[in-house]
Amino acid sequence: MDIVLQAIIIGIVQGLTEFLPISSSAHLIVLPPLLGWNEAFLNSATFDVMLHAGTLLALLIYFWRDVLRLLGAWFASIRDRSLGDDHDRRLAWLLLISVIPAAILGATLESFFDTTFRANLLLVPLLMVIGAVLLFVAERVASHTRKLWELTWLDSVLIGLAQAFALFPGISRSGVTIAAGLFLGLERQGAARFAFLMGIPVIAGATVWKLRQIAFGSLSSTDLLALVAGMTAAAIAGVFAISILLRYLARHSTDIFVAYRLIFAVVVTALLLMR
Repeated sequence: MDIVLQAIIIGIVQGLTEFLPISSSAHLIVLPPLLGWNEAFLNSATFDVMLHAGTLLALLIYFWRDVLRLLGAWFASIRDRSLGDDHDRRLAWLLLISVIPAAILGATLESFFDTTFRANLLLVPLLMVIGAVLLFVAERVASHTRKLWELTWLDSVLIGLAQAFALFPGISRSGVTIAAGLFLGLERQGAARFAFLMGIPVIAGATVWKLRQIAFGSLSSTDLLALVAGMTAAAIAGVFAISILLRYLARHSTDIFVAYRLIFAVVVTALLLMR
């Protein structure tokens, strides 16, 4: 298959699975080997970082008003040295605190997670099942009553710690943070919105961190075209996934994603064992 078409398909998978609670890393680690795709560039750090740049672009496109409002509130809180009764000022600081655990763990153990799970693909469906159990239990114990502005500083730290576990491929960053929000009593939409907003600094930080490895000048014209195609596909699919998920969670539970994760785990395990 043409490398550009493969890049587009991988970009679409990245954009959808980054925001739906079904784990982008699980899909991107398992699917290319199963499909027999072995293009070196599509497995490179350069392509990976630009896929994440695409999902970051999706977040900024969808939440640009929220981002500008929260940035303004954050700078105002520094200027006034006070949060006052402003929910946006408080939310901005809660989001900042929540990204610290994932940033520390990601910077120190990124290579360990990447190499360990690519070498042991059967661990990925196991973690998909664990993520499914977390979501299933969270739905059953959640009160679904708390609003975003009711989160406490401790809540923010707990959700941040949960997000750090997304480094395990199959757990899912959006899945584990939504589950954490549900455990803390948040409404489904509020839990998802907080997960997406805290994803902006996390994905931005990871993208900048990984850019240190990149040498764009060495890319061929074909690789560059594949990179742009994959990044664009990830951004478009990401905006679609965010929009669909927030609307879906306004009326429905996350059980459909629990079912998908279990089916994925069974099918992938069977295919890997047959190989």
